[in-house]
Amino acid sequence: MGATRGARLPEGYAHLRRRVHLGHGPEVLERAGRFVLGWGCQLGTGFAVHPYAPAATGATVLLRLALPGTRWPRLVIPCRVVWTVEEPDRIGFAYGTLPGHPECGEESFVVSMDAAGEVWFEVSAFSRLAAWYARLGRPVAALCQYLAIERYLSAVLRAAAAGEAPGAGGAGL
Repeated sequence: MGATRGARLPEGYAHLRRRVHLGHGPEVLERAGRFVLGWGCQLGTGFAVHPYAPAATGATVLLRLALPGTRWPRLVIPCRVVWTVEEPDRIGFAYGTLPGHPECGEESFVVSMDAAGEVWFEVSAFSRLAAWYARLGRPVAALCQYLAIERYLSAVLRAAAAGEAPGAGGAGL
């Protein structure tokens, strides 16, 4: 628990790291960091977050994803925030999966500013498939995770550029 906070991810899991450049300066860091802490990555990707509140260590949330154009079926994904960080050069959080999640692992979402003032957003994850339906459809599950990560990166890029704030999109579970 909390392994995404460090540079080394645990053995026995698939590892994923993706990083994108957001811009320059503390304003970009603050704007993107607030977006990330407000579940903007998830909301901007089509997930609903319940209960909706900024990410806080120890909080348990349900992420819900409905198939496009349908009310059912929907996937309800339980997670717990395992750490948050709000430092002058780093803002973000990580959540770990709970029983009922299609995967077992952890995912972090961190906005950081380097010494030159360049601002970056990084998603790090370690996971293995847990649910029978995810294991049965391994290639589809891997593709879904890849697409979700790409959409997280795009959502934060848009927010950093446009000054978006996350919506209160937690209702509707």
